[in-house]
Amino acid sequence: MKLLRLVANLGYGSRKQVMQLFREGAVTDAAGEVLYADDVRDPRDVRIDGEPLDPPTGLVLMLHKPVGTTCSTRDPGRIIYDLLPPRFRLRSPPLSTVGRLDRDTSGLLLMTDDGALLHRIISPRAEVSKVYEAKLANDLRGDEAALFASGTFLLEAETTPLAPAHLEVIGPRQARITITEGRYHQVRRMFAAVGNHVDALHRSHVGGLGLGDLACGTWRLLDPQAIGSIFGRRSP
Repeated sequence: MKLLRLVANLGYGSRKQVMQLFREGAVTDAAGEVLYADDVRDPRDVRIDGEPLDPPTGLVLMLHKPVGTTCSTRDPGRIIYDLLPPRFRLRSPPLSTVGRLDRDTSGLLLMTDDGALLHRIISPRAEVSKVYEAKLANDLRGDEAALFASGTFLLEAETTPLAPAHLEVIGPRQARITITEGRYHQVRRMFAAVGNHVDALHRSHVGGLGLGDLACGTWRLLDPQAIGSIFGRRSP
């Protein structure tokens, strides 16, 4: 692929804007040699203003989503794309969330422009686990763990039981829950079904991948080893 198209597809600007970068000599190789719009080069050898080019198609990142942001490209309030470099919104193919976290939920959110990988992660067949920390409005009753693990537990207005989920009691009003599905507002609805309310919800892991020390509101690119860890289940 010619560099003009490659750089434009990565969101660095329209073709006209990217052409201006070439005219200004802002596009070089790793040794500092000026590159041209019609050149065909290994993306790993390309620099924009001295900085490495963003990864081409296949980019996967992990974002520590704060409360108050929405997983949307358009919203009157703050959106997750506000936390990323502006060019990430303009990539082609687009950078999409792998599932969603609602506005009031914080924690680990994956994003990628690899459609096949996205569907592999969210597919029910993959059974990729998601771990949430929940702070509750009321004390736990004591029977929630058995109900959630039963494989027969139903959410309101649904006829298909939930897959078994693991509940670990952290405190009277605090629990860690591991699920392998991604139904709409699933964790909140599970606690609502047993007469409780989730005051705060945080996702700490997706599969074997955890947030680690990633600060709230920041992100990092994932290498192949980290991506592979998504498909290794974290032990409850």
